[in-house]
Amino acid sequence: MRVSLKDVAVRAEVSIKTVSNVVNNYKHVTPATREKVQKAIDELGYQPNLTARHLRKGRTGIIALAVPELENPYFAELAGAVIDAAAGHDYTVLLDHTQGSRERELLVTQGFRARVIDGLILNPLELEAEDLAARADDTPLVLIGERSYDLPYDHIAIDNISAARAVVRHLLDLGRRRIAFLGSRGDRPSQPSHLRLLGWQAELAAAGVTADQALIGSVEGWSRADGAAAMAALLDAGRRPDAVFAYNDLVAIGAMRVMAERGLRVPEDIAVVGFDDLSEGRFGTVSLTTISPDKQAIARLAVESVVHQLADGKAESATSGAADGADGGAGSTGATGRGRPGREIDPGFRLVERESTLGRATASD
Repeated sequence: MRVSLKDVAVRAEVSIKTVSNVVNNYKHVTPATREKVQKAIDELGYQPNLTARHLRKGRTGIIALAVPELENPYFAELAGAVIDAAAGHDYTVLLDHTQGSRERELLVTQGFRARVIDGLILNPLELEAEDLAARADDTPLVLIGERSYDLPYDHIAIDNISAARAVVRHLLDLGRRRIAFLGSRGDRPSQPSHLRLLGWQAELAAAGVTADQALIGSVEGWSRADGAAAMAALLDAGRRPDAVFAYNDLVAIGAMRVMAERGLRVPEDIAVVGFDDLSEGRFGTVSLTTISPDKQAIARLAVESVVHQLADGKAESATSGAADGADGGAGSTGATGRGRPGREIDPGFRLVERESTLGRATASD
């Protein structure tokens, strides 16, 4: 038989309300009482009925996470972090795979699952600002990923230009000057590949090094195969760099495969830096130096934004009222209504230096 709040209350010799306060982690419970109730919970094996709890609040207990590529390990790792963060708020995560398609991204933002989910965390690739501005669904929405929109939604993303500059600065400090960028797709200015290219250019210029446009490697996508093809194209054209900054770790891994096939050593002949800090990059024959976005912070901040929006009521309609006076600030976690300015929240990143730039003798991570 299912253990009830009443059973716990009888065992702990407290009221049902007190047990509820402990289960819901309300602050105004004395440590002694909390300990007594927790002991009863543990002894009886009580499990809260989360479905009933959410239904009492008129909610489903489900947050959707929509990402473009589940086969990309970065999004798999991020999804795991979001699931963990949501569990801390008693929410289940529904994964949606948009495949980077504008039609599918429109579908998930236009409320086709409005009765199934309480909030949406979206990593858009193809949506334009006008697509989101025209959104009629009032389900709380949080944007992640590097595309930036001047819209009343929280957007959680690292500073791509600063991260790219940190990569190039690291390579310059190591004495590298012919630094290639692999991952150009001629994207719009708001796309991450364009922002990382801008960072590459800016840091080279700041160091007085000419940004050789011939060292920009174009790609069809951002897979290992794309990295291998871009690297092969540079070498076949006689444009051998002494360092490579790859759009992501997968592109870097593909590029290093081609280098090995051509008899080039990493990092002695060509130093390599990736982006995303995938587990795969840590365990190659040569471990990969990379930019590590704080995935745990991205997940936590995204879930907290949804939860706080729900606590304050569903997001306001696009035509409702003026913004209130609260200013959440970067990194804070207040509610964001549809009539209020969204916040650009930077979860932070770090450059992880490994063997692909430092060599085996000096790398420490």
